[in-house]
Amino acid sequence: MAMQSGYVIQDKVARLLSKQHGKPVLKPNKSLALKDEVANRKPKKGEASCVTEMALVMACWKQNDFNTKLCSNELTVFYSCIEKAQAEARERTKQQTLSQGGRLLPKQATKLLKRYPNL
Repeated sequence: MAMQSGYVIQDKVARLLSKQHGKPVLKPNKSLALKDEVANRKPKKGEASCVTEMALVMACWKQNDFNTKLCSNELTVFYSCIEKAQAEARERTKQQTLSQGGRLLPKQATKLLKRYPNL
């Protein structure tokens, strides 16, 4: 079925490029074939975590002339927030590697395209 749809697309492109109906509709300046590689882009990062806790720590430092002993409560809250965020990030990466939602990473796609190049 996939091969059949490829022929249908090639037929449509050939029809658009032909001069049979007057001027050609498309004038490609490059060959109409896919490259054997994909742009290596990193997935987008999520939003920053623990920003409010960090702001509270900095405000406490400013009030207490950067004395860490007086801001120990805010620091423990900030460090616990960081640990929680890192654990969630690790869990999220495990989930993504197990089931990527039908999407390939750029390295994986490039590897497959190089294994099966355009003919």
